[in-house]
Amino acid sequence: MIVCNAKNILEAQGIEVVIRNEFSSSAIGEISAFDVWVEVWVKNDADYSRAFNILETSLSLENAAEWVCSQCSEENDASFEVCWNCQHERS
Repeated sequence: MIVCNAKNILEAQGIEVVIRNEFSSSAIGEISAFDVWVEVWVKNDADYSRAFNILETSLSLENAAEWVCSQCSEENDASFEVCWNCQHERS
């Protein structure tokens, strides 16, 4: 679920979030689908702009090219900031 992915990305950056309506999809039909839509809420209003920018950047990297680690020459997905193989930071 993309909402859980967004939650993980934000929490990795130190932003506290909460998932709303995670288990309410069974109520669709009884109430509007928009009322049970799964959402990520940022707990601290001061973090909202930063959270928005982080997610926007993450989505823009979706079609970006892979990168090669300068330490171990392993190919990494564009969304990775650290090599999955040797944990060397992207340069």
